[in-house]
Amino acid sequence: MKKIKEIIVVEGKDDTKRIQRAVKADTIETRGSAINDEILERIALAQETRGVIVFTDPDGPGEKIRKIISKNIPGVKHAFITRDQGRHRKSVKASLGIEHASFDDIKEALDKVVEERMDAKETVSRAFLIREGLIGTDKARGLREALGEELRIGYTNGKQLKKRLTMFGFTEPDVKAALDRIRKEPYNNES
Repeated sequence: MKKIKEIIVVEGKDDTKRIQRAVKADTIETRGSAINDEILERIALAQETRGVIVFTDPDGPGEKIRKIISKNIPGVKHAFITRDQGRHRKSVKASLGIEHASFDDIKEALDKVVEERMDAKETVSRAFLIREGLIGTDKARGLREALGEELRIGYTNGKQLKKRLTMFGFTEPDVKAALDRIRKEPYNNES
């Protein structure tokens, strides 16, 4: 079983159990989106000593936790699963979460962690995102979702996309290449 050097930040006990069945890892649980100063201090210490991978659910509260941690502890790494990977297999309406992901999806996400860039200079322009149909069209949401999966940066809304791309250092050519791959997919409904 693969050993993860960094400490993985998850939302709850079920996430910890699932991850520890897939890989050998230590975790810090935020106990949901009400992340407090004590937990942030533990995450900061973990970042200083071993490094941190934030691995939260692919939903609104999971994104909120990511933002809080990134704002308070710069330089953490991020692992993402898609909404489909986090959906309970037996129910379309069930909650989304790491605890529902397959072991293979968890391992793949941890193999493809993305590190925040500390320099955070703009790497894509708003005009580029509009030109590429990622904001401002009725198909933009689906295209952003596909882009998030392709680049392994999770789903973002229109406002978050530019910041997330910059945070992980993706440039306009990177995004263009990813969109070209997405548009070539036979199952693509975007066109």
